[in-house]
Amino acid sequence: MNVEEEVGRLQEEIQRLGKIQPDGSYKVTFGVLFNDDRCANIFEALVGTLRAAKKRKIVTYDGELLLQGVHDNVEIILKPPPPPPVVEAAAAAAEATAES
Repeated sequence: MNVEEEVGRLQEEIQRLGKIQPDGSYKVTFGVLFNDDRCANIFEALVGTLRAAKKRKIVTYDGELLLQGVHDNVEIILKPPPPPPVVEAAAAAAEATAES
């Protein structure tokens, strides 16, 4: 599995284990992720996958390196997906109207 695939799987697992927030983001603690059996089977290096996702601005959390036990209560936030661009939505609506 390459890094992009692992980051995608991480997003799915955060959505499964986390709680959705009013802004559409998901929040889960590092301890919940680290101690989950399914995550343990998927990710050989959970901390490395989290760092890759943070670098890509998909997740956010305090600190650089998370360690089991010490950082179990650190909140990891999966950012909400960006809203669709207004220009594309308007163009699609105009195209749909033209086809009618």
